[in-house]
Amino acid sequence: MIEIPSDFVLESEETPFPDVERSLNDPNGLVAIGGELTTKRLIDAYTKGIFPWYSEGEPVIWYSPNPRMIITKDTLHVSKSLRKTIKANKFEIKINENFEQVIKNCKTVRRKDQSGTWIDNDMVNAYIGLNEQGFAKSIETYVDNKLVGGLYGVSLGKVFFGESMFAHERDASKVAFAYLVENMNYELIDCQVESEHLKSLGAYNIERSAFIKSLNELL
Repeated sequence: MIEIPSDFVLESEETPFPDVERSLNDPNGLVAIGGELTTKRLIDAYTKGIFPWYSEGEPVIWYSPNPRMIITKDTLHVSKSLRKTIKANKFEIKINENFEQVIKNCKTVRRKDQSGTWIDNDMVNAYIGLNEQGFAKSIETYVDNKLVGGLYGVSLGKVFFGESMFAHERDASKVAFAYLVENMNYELIDCQVESEHLKSLGAYNIERSAFIKSLNELL
């Protein structure tokens, strides 16, 4: 049974987040529960290094894990085969042409070793709202004008907070990811939590305190 400090419960829109250094170790980074996915709450969360992550039917659960996985242009690793695919211009890349379909594909795409997704309808609607207000972006890949892959995340200052990606064709999401890191004007890409897939692309872990310091400098 997880013991949650009473002030971790977001009782109203005005209830502040606890300091991220008080985040639980188990589960790693849990820092708040409850509240709603309003634009105000989400922007406040991301600027503090916090993001929502929960399953359908649960209250909103907020995390700031330690360590934090990030990637920069200097650390991006593009394999020879992926670079060949990029140079072949197999995929057409577009920005924010179809944000709604990107997040809905991320919600429904089947993933290896996963039975479901953390993206529920409330989250879909919340991030579409962020996109409409200019706080979220999608990077999309197309073949013959058909959306085949992409990713979305929150865009604040010089930081892109990556949320999810999908691919219906080989390398479709990797091409979008490489474009994000190499060609868009971000100095830091937040990858949130460690995964072997992201590590293979050059992402690495840093201490949460260093991540928060970077946010304070770049936002």
